[in-house]
Amino acid sequence: MNQIIIFILLTILSYILVHLIRRRVVKGQLLDHPNDRSMHLMPTPRGGGLAIVVIVLVTAIWFARETDLTHSLIYITCGVVIAWMGWRDDVQSLSHRFRFAVQGMIAVISILGMGYFKSVTIPLFGVLQLGVVGIIITFLWIVGLTNAYNFMDGIDGMAGGVAFSAGLGWMMLSSAGGQWGNPFVFWLALSIAAGSFGFLGHNWQPAKIFMGDVASTFLGYSFAVLPLLSADKGGDALMLGTLLMWTFIMDAGLTFINRLLKGEKVFSAHRSHLFQCLVIGGYSHAMVSSLYILLTLFAGLLSYVWARGHQIAAPFIFLGLPLIWIFLSRHASRLRNVN
Repeated sequence: MNQIIIFILLTILSYILVHLIRRRVVKGQLLDHPNDRSMHLMPTPRGGGLAIVVIVLVTAIWFARETDLTHSLIYITCGVVIAWMGWRDDVQSLSHRFRFAVQGMIAVISILGMGYFKSVTIPLFGVLQLGVVGIIITFLWIVGLTNAYNFMDGIDGMAGGVAFSAGLGWMMLSSAGGQWGNPFVFWLALSIAAGSFGFLGHNWQPAKIFMGDVASTFLGYSFAVLPLLSADKGGDALMLGTLLMWTFIMDAGLTFINRLLKGEKVFSAHRSHLFQCLVIGGYSHAMVSSLYILLTLFAGLLSYVWARGHQIAAPFIFLGLPLIWIFLSRHASRLRNVN
């Protein structure tokens, strides 16, 4: 009951903070103007996700002693740096080189302080030992997910909705007991879910304010290191972390690879993500965001079942989710051809 009350209070606080931030950024003319990548038509205030960052970091400070103090302090410190850089990018665009350099430094610090993935579990096949390659994979995982989450913040309700549903997933995992029973991770996940839910009150279609890089990069980093904070870096840690972010990883990752193979400038503005194709094809922002939220909630259920030791989840993870993505991709392709 106390956890429910805290969730409600944090949600209300987030809603109020976003309202105050919106008033401030409107006065300061911190607006997101439409460009070649945009899915909106009118200049819209951005930076509302700062409320999520504040709520999560305050919660992390409050519950820092619920886990290894070194781990919690590294998360808080790196989270502050990531959020600060994201805010600076919202106010005045930073170069790709600078952002990647800072993110790379954050990844190295996180690995030195929290460890790295030593193996990965592949459903239906078993555990694959990574050895020292795990260091490289963990580095790419942190930097990659930090940017992937930023790339996917493209339509009303998308990034906030997935953060809400993935936060619920991590709450279930961290309360499941065993290696996942980590109070610090539980409260981090709860604050992410509650902060994002309150933010959605302003960001659901039609959005009154956007999240901004301040929160999209912060959330990407948070979801990247939650597996490191919660487990013993065993194979399930990386697999479950990937599972809860599967929609964003598939959309951002496959789009990046596809554009790279075509020889396109991968960091230039574009509208070739699956979610963008669905919107261009006629679906509303609310419908597409709801789809991603439901798919994330489904992945959260699968992750909980897997964490409880039930192998029935394996075929749904290894075969079911890819088949869903293939169907959605083919459907988006048909819409693109019609239009």
